[in-house]
Amino acid sequence: MRKLGISVYPNHSSVDAIKAYMDLAAKYNFKRVFTCLLSVEEGKEQILNEFTETILYGKGLGMDVIADVSPRIFGELGISYEDLTFFKEIGVDGIRLDMGFTGNEESIMTFNEQELDIVLNISSGTRYLENILSYQANSDKLFGCHNFYPHRYTGLNYEHFFATSEVYKEHGIGTAALINSPSATIGPWPVEEGLCTLEIHRTWPITTQAKHLWATNVIDDVIIANAFASEEELKALSEIDPYRLTFDCVIDSETPELERTIILDEFHFNRGDISDYVVRSTQSRVKYKGHEFVPFNTIDMETGDIIIESSLYAHYAGELQVALLPMKNSGKSNVVGKITEADRILLPYLRPWQKFAFHEVKQ
Repeated sequence: MRKLGISVYPNHSSVDAIKAYMDLAAKYNFKRVFTCLLSVEEGKEQILNEFTETILYGKGLGMDVIADVSPRIFGELGISYEDLTFFKEIGVDGIRLDMGFTGNEESIMTFNEQELDIVLNISSGTRYLENILSYQANSDKLFGCHNFYPHRYTGLNYEHFFATSEVYKEHGIGTAALINSPSATIGPWPVEEGLCTLEIHRTWPITTQAKHLWATNVIDDVIIANAFASEEELKALSEIDPYRLTFDCVIDSETPELERTIILDEFHFNRGDISDYVVRSTQSRVKYKGHEFVPFNTIDMETGDIIIESSLYAHYAGELQVALLPMKNSGKSNVVGKITEADRILLPYLRPWQKFAFHEVKQ
């Protein structure tokens, strides 16, 4: 099941502020919390004091909490990979290894008596996962989560992101990646120029980032990397269908009511015999056969335009299409709306037979 998550940093925010943020996220059905021990310089007692209260509060809201750690943290806190009791004491459900061990240690951790999940760093791009699995790890306790990158221009290349994520999916292991909230300013490090896994996401709207990650089909959970995202952003993310690619769109003010219904309420899927020029959703032409679709906006089409064929196109009347390339209008096609500029980047992810939908936004 695909989930949404937030990130909190108890050593950079007050307990009250974090609790209020967790309450807000829980209101919008966020299920995961990421926190980071890598930037903590205090000892065990300070970590227990600062982190435990907020972690347990998140768990009380039904959230799973994962803490980012590394072999350095193990050494500084005197923790053995054979005994993860400390992490259980602070309340986390799992630990993410920002940097790993040799493979055997991770495999042993997957049998920990505390039943913590062991989350691996997907972004490194080595044969890290395969190495751990070769030591006969308990794969049911493994999960993968990408890095995030606070320095502009240092985020992951898309091809590398996809290839490394795909390895985890091929082994049936869950995955997560992180997105950037434009309104948030708090991360684990002093540098904060946005926090995201993919560099191309740094300036995208937060909803487009999430939809893109899910559209790749190699990411299960989407986590906001920086705090504190606004309520508007949390609400918008909660309204996304993680399994059906949904395009934000602006509908032409002259569009008749039935055409609006076709856009927003009918079930759409891309035909299997795909075209270079248009995405075709054809069930509406069957359902509304015999209805007169009057030509009213027969301008030339641009990429991202939403089209419903008029009755001048005979048996195509009522068919919904999305323009993938600019096209001349024969005078028979109504341009009834446009996918937003931000969401047009998602059009290449519409595969044959893929289900999709539209969400109306105001200009």
